[in-house]
Parts: sequence; structure tokens; C-alpha cells
Amino acid sequence: MEFQKKVLDNGLTVLFEKRDVPVTTVMLAAKFGSAYESEEEKGMAHFMEHLCFKGTKKRTTQEIAEEVERLGGDLNAFTHEEVTAYHVRLPSEHLETAMDVIFDIYFNAQFPEEEVSKECQVICEEIKMYKDNPRHYVLDSIKKSLYEAPFGLNIAGSESNVRAMSRDMLFSKHQKVYVPKNSVLVVVGNNDFEDVVRFAEELTPETSGESLEVPKIILKKNVSSESRKGIVQTNLALGFHFPFQNERGEYAAEVFSSILGNGMSSKLFKEVREKRGLVYGVKSEQDVGKHYGYLVIWAGTDKSKEEEVIRVCLDEFSKMKDITEEELAEAKIQLIGNRHVSSESSSDVAVSLIMEEISGDAKDYYLFEDKINSVTLTEVRELSEKTEHSLFSLGPEEE
Repeated sequence: MEFQKKVLDNGLTVLFEKRDVPVTTVMLAAKFGSAYESEEEKGMAHFMEHLCFKGTKKRTTQEIAEEVERLGGDLNAFTHEEVTAYHVRLPSEHLETAMDVIFDIYFNAQFPEEEVSKECQVICEEIKMYKDNPRHYVLDSIKKSLYEAPFGLNIAGSESNVRAMSRDMLFSKHQKVYVPKNSVLVVVGNNDFEDVVRFAEELTPETSGESLEVPKIILKKNVSSESRKGIVQTNLALGFHFPFQNERGEYAAEVFSSILGNGMSSKLFKEVREKRGLVYGVKSEQDVGKHYGYLVIWAGTDKSKEEEVIRVCLDEFSKMKDITEEELAEAKIQLIGNRHVSSESSSDVAVSLIMEEISGDAKDYYLFEDKINSVTLTEVRELSEKTEHSLFSLGPEEE
């Protein structure tokens, strides 16, 4: 593995991992996501992500997709709390094409008026789609139970917010935010760093924008539930405030979550499903960034078993204070193995490098094994003391 990093004179940060496999991922990201939005702006980062694919001065919407796909590649994007990223994966020999397309849609998107109105409707349908998915809705709602607005609100925003966003409002924000100093380029593949830097220098405009700050994130604790016709299972989520990325306890939190609820060998799976037969699915997972961190326990169960499932899950969380050195060692092996498996994907590595860079330094990605191995039993056990939690559940409406 060969990693290189350079900050260009125009402010663009360039990250590169050399690989022997002839597939390259090019990812260009703005250090701007949902966490940077006010309550009125919520959904803007996601809306802009959609619109960047709707044509530039040199490419139509169709030409953007065709230019990548005819070479065997794929093109996509995602909006996160702290980043909005655009990525292409294709054969390494077509690096120049990949970078030209990504830089074009990223810096030169035009946001045509007619596309804004159409995409507004598309996003409103996306919001409805996720609301109709009980598990997704519960995992989204637990964030609202853990954080006040605006951070606690849905990344996609509300339908009313989205419909109130004009082309001028969105384009103006894009021009201020999508500038070199707010951007990170990652290339993972069988290419040369000199070529990556040269293309980046040629394709990056000389523009400056506004400094970005995350509005104050206010924590809260809340217990709430909803009922809905047309569903037969209760989905529930327990949320706990946990360490941020690059905060003390970050790696201990990964070990904690792995032991508690990662896979069929986890404590939650064995106790809640295998021993008691209360659920089909149960797991824990983390959502972390530079400015926030929380752990969620999710489960789907019969409405009559909801209280028992909650009690058992909280008991298993509390019992983490009693984990053994053997369990700790096994969790470390599992996490390091998971990292090796995921690192096979150039796209997964690109995402991880960007997230590490935004929260601190991309080089920390390569210290994962050492950081996990340095976690102590005491550090993991201490996290079981974070017993304050939020709860949200969605169950069937009584007939």
C-alpha cells in the first residue's frame, strides 16, 4: 500500500492510495453536509447533490451518465451529516475521464430551473419512500430523540422545506460551498499520484467561498412512540450518546458495539433472538462524525413483546461492564478482519479516507489496527455507564 497527500495552492486537499488492481475510485467531496444547515435550510445539501447531476456547461444529464457507463464505470453520490461526496468507479486506464466528469458536475453544475422543480418532486417522493419503511423511519426518528433541531432533523429535510427552496437559493449556496478550500479529492486505484495532481490542478477553478461552521448541536433525551395502520410489527430504537470520531473512546466504542450487537455472535443476537426468540432482527450500530456520535440498538418484534425486548436490550448493554479479556480479544480480531474485508473495495476506502481527513487526518485510516489493539478492557467497560438513553418505537395501530 502506498498513500500520498497534498494540499494544492488553490486549497484542494488531494488523497491517493496506490493499488495494483486495475480499478479506480475517484471521489470528490465538499466538507458540507446536513449538520451545517439551519432548520430552514435542512435538506439543502441533499437537494444540491441531486442537482449536480442535472447538467453543466459542457454536458447534459444524459451525457454525464453515458460518458462513465460506456467505459464500464458507475457514478453516484451521497449526502452525510458532514460531507457531500460524488464518486466514479471505472477501469484505471480511464482516470482522466473520471476526473473530468466528477470535477465538471461538482464545480460547474448549472441547476437548470426546470430541473429544480422536477427534482423537488423526486426528493419529496424519496422522503415518502423512507417514511413508509418502518425500520428506516425508526432509525431516523431516534436521531430526533437524541438531538434538538436542526441537527436532529432528517438529512433530506421535510417536504415543506424542499418545496420552499428556489433555484437561486440553491445555486448561491453551491457557489459558496463547492470551492477548492472546502473540498477533498480521493483517488484509490492503479494510477500515478503525479497524474492525479496534474489533472486536479488543471480541472480545479480558482474560486473562494465562505467559511463553514456547524450550528451548535444540542443533546436531548426523549422517549416517544407512534402507531400506524398497515404494519404488523413494532420497530424500536434505543439511542445512546457516544464518543465522536477522533475523540477519546472512539475505538473503544467500536469494540463495544461489536461485542454488543454486531452479527450472530453478538450478545444481543444470542440473548434476544437465539435464547428468547423475541425477534428476527436485532443489532447495534454507530453513527459518528467530527461533531457528534451515538450508538443505536434496533429491534423488530411483536407489539406484545416490545417492553420485554427493551428490558433485555438494556440489560445486555449494562452487562457490558462485565466483559472479559477473552471477549475483548475476539472483538479486536473481528473488527480488524472486517476492516481488511471492506478495504478490498476502493470505494469503501475512499469514503473512509475522506471521513478521517474531515475529522482529523486521513493517515489515521492506516492506524486502525494499532488503535483497536490499544483499546483496554477498562475503556470498553466504562462505556456501559452511559445508561441514559432515548427511545423511539413505531408499532401497529390497534383495530
